[in-house]
Amino acid sequence: MAFIGIHIPLIGILFFVLYYNTNISPTSILIFSLIMTLLATVITLVILDQLIKPIAIASKSLNDYRNKRRLSVLPTEYTDEAGLLMCNIQESIYEAESFINEKQDLIYMLSHDLKNFAGNPQGLAKLIIDENPSESVKELAALICESTDLQFRYIENFIKLLNEQDQVVKINQEIRVVNFPNILPFITEQLEQRLLDKNIKLSINLELVEAKLWIDEGLLVQVLVNLISNAIKFSYFDSEIKVRMFLEGNKLIITVIDKGIGFHKDQIDELFKKFTKMSRLGTAMETSTGIGLYLCKKIIERNKGELSASSEGKNRGAEFKIVFEV
Repeated sequence: MAFIGIHIPLIGILFFVLYYNTNISPTSILIFSLIMTLLATVITLVILDQLIKPIAIASKSLNDYRNKRRLSVLPTEYTDEAGLLMCNIQESIYEAESFINEKQDLIYMLSHDLKNFAGNPQGLAKLIIDENPSESVKELAALICESTDLQFRYIENFIKLLNEQDQVVKINQEIRVVNFPNILPFITEQLEQRLLDKNIKLSINLELVEAKLWIDEGLLVQVLVNLISNAIKFSYFDSEIKVRMFLEGNKLIITVIDKGIGFHKDQIDELFKKFTKMSRLGTAMETSTGIGLYLCKKIIERNKGELSASSEGKNRGAEFKIVFEV
């Protein structure tokens, strides 16, 4: 390209000077030089555009897959470096898609089996209730039924998240109206027993009725339950957890604040990692999978929100904040 761009004007000027019969004025040489330079520039740009085109096509294909999971068909018949690049990108995209589909299928199968396992205790509990046992036994059986219902709901929300990932290519995500007074009972229902076990008070300050969000109500409930459960796990007995939902300008903000063991500010990034090293025992020796906060952050970010955490240090509590644009 450099050779063409430089030498076309020089060769043109050379021929012009050698073979033009009349006297040549400096102005004529200058004009001719400019014309030949312009011609060389146009030719160079056309050739460069053709050389860069395969890279642009490959880049667009990668962006479509990363942002929309849209599978593109790249030309793979060329044998030059650009052709090999497109061929490798095409193979990598289809291998990644195949791997994702296999993983999703495995998770669906496991979720289906988990529902079956959860259904067995519920069936037995209902049989016990049908036998008209004593009130204490009936209450225990009812608690088993309630617990398995919560498990079903959790699995269904998890499958819903997977479905949204699968359908991202096929459908446009729609904005939804979330009614907050309606979702509060689902949150408190799932947390009631854990709060009683540690005698923790849950204060929910609701400063709005509804908001238009991209997230599904069921997934939002699951995120809030996970965040509050996390706060319960690391809170001390007889303490308080405060949840606030409010509007600030064009933002919906949800905060979950506890007075528990907290963490150092240098550990914030580690909190949201998958299978984080910060998996710790709770104040009542509760265990942790190390994946709950990671999933919460993924769900919120996938639905156009932000999840952050802060703490003033050890034993000074923690605050988790969700922010959505409304």
